[in-house]
Amino acid sequence: MKVWFMVLVLALLPIAATADGRAAQERALTNEFRVHPGFASEFVSNARDIIVWLPPGYGSDVANWYPVLYMQDGANAFVSWRIDETAKALIASGEIEPLIIVLIPTGGTPEDRFDEYTPTRPSNARAGGKADFYGRMLVEELKPFIDSKYRTLEDAANTALGGASLGGLVSLYLGLTHPTVFGKLAVISPSVWWDDRVILQNVRAVEPRPAMRIWLDIGTGEPGTSLRDARQLRDALVRKGWKLDSDLMYFEADGGTHDEASFARRAESMLKYLFPPR
Repeated sequence: MKVWFMVLVLALLPIAATADGRAAQERALTNEFRVHPGFASEFVSNARDIIVWLPPGYGSDVANWYPVLYMQDGANAFVSWRIDETAKALIASGEIEPLIIVLIPTGGTPEDRFDEYTPTRPSNARAGGKADFYGRMLVEELKPFIDSKYRTLEDAANTALGGASLGGLVSLYLGLTHPTVFGKLAVISPSVWWDDRVILQNVRAVEPRPAMRIWLDIGTGEPGTSLRDARQLRDALVRKGWKLDSDLMYFEADGGTHDEASFARRAESMLKYLFPPR
């Protein structure tokens, strides 16, 4: 039996603290998915339904254990990106290794998203600054839960964290603060602009440089200072010791804009970089 998953997709621009637009969409959950409803935390206030996508053959080949990708804004990655379909095709063609994808929807209101996905609260902002609490939920509650329920490779080298916009910002921040947990990061069109580009300070301050692979991208058609900010972030990572085209892949999508369709088009390249075939 198929279950229908309804989501309100919020397209957040990097120059504003409110939703620019919204569109109701729906998509069926098939037997490739598992849903854990009402996942609650002592660190964040909003419970949420966790959706887990299992790769082809997971149920029949019980000897295999799998790397895991944890995705922020999981409802968007499921409904708009259809990231599972991209991953399934790449696994079938042998272009990536099989993996489990954990889709983490945001909880509550847009303000709650800003709270959870940002490391600081600017003096003039109504929300923000609870990324450390959100990170504790991921590290101390959700990841142990997933590891207990599924055949996961638990080490950092096989655990990825990703997201777009503010989701990209928090993925990088939590990767820097939890390098023994997350060894791969998908930083898609990150909101570097947040709080006077505080993430650049976070990169400069991290010691020692974590041993992790980072995918970083941006669209050349994104608004404001997005392109310049992404290049500054790339340069800060390189100065810290990441090597371009080795443990740091930087990509500029020609004409790419700040929306779910543009993010989705880069998912294939991101998966190929972070999860190459063994």
